[in-house]
Amino acid sequence: MVPVSVVIITQNKAEVIAGCVDSVKLITDDIVLIDNNSTDGTTVIAHRQGCRVYDESWDGYGANKNKGNSRAKYDWILSIDADEQPDEELISALHRLDLDDHRIVYDIAFKSYFGPKLINFGSWGRDHHIRLFNRKIVRWSEPAVHETLLLPYGITIKKMRGHIHHYSVKDANEYSDKSAAYAKLCAEKYFAIDKKASLKKLYLAPAFHFLKNYLFFLGFLDGREGFEIASTIARHTRLKYRLLRKMYNKSTPEIPAVKEKMIVEYSS
Repeated sequence: MVPVSVVIITQNKAEVIAGCVDSVKLITDDIVLIDNNSTDGTTVIAHRQGCRVYDESWDGYGANKNKGNSRAKYDWILSIDADEQPDEELISALHRLDLDDHRIVYDIAFKSYFGPKLINFGSWGRDHHIRLFNRKIVRWSEPAVHETLLLPYGITIKKMRGHIHHYSVKDANEYSDKSAAYAKLCAEKYFAIDKKASLKKLYLAPAFHFLKNYLFFLGFLDGREGFEIASTIARHTRLKYRLLRKMYNKSTPEIPAVKEKMIVEYSS
């Protein structure tokens, strides 16, 4: 086993958690799951699969990931979501990895799926994230959304061989629902930091994101799914800035608050 702890945050992911845990058990003997009040048996499955499970209140993506990191057995953390699985090439690379230098972080390429279809183009086809790091010097930021790793000066970023396979959404309806909910959270974050919804953001940004994903990043080569992804990203962009503008308009009714729970993030 590799001296790396896998940290997963979940809410109601019973359909996928077993596959995720089975894959990371090939890497480590320490899997930490931070759950946010699942009601579908996620924690039961995770316990049965050998995870250390903690039921925690939802304080945001970064905050809950940091809770998991603090409970890890090892200082090296592989952070993944319940709908993600490392492939054989990545698992082999992890077993060969020299983890002596804690000032290195590792960037991992993703393969994302729309339903059963692998997406090869658009922004989804170019997805990669730093997911392996040492908690002694690296931690997650803690905004409501868009958490990032806080990397101190002098950190070296290296690419890992292999991929994390991300089973992003089951269908267009699920993607649309997640996009709308996430747009609300983004608008609330922007409002909190006094970011404005300019006319450029309202009208040009959605078109730009569609063109970037569908044409410039060749999303059209993914067929119907490529069009759906590009269209939904454009709608997400337009909606978050419309909601933000409403928040600044005191004459409009208050926008209903999104429930304090985990919304699985999607690639954009």
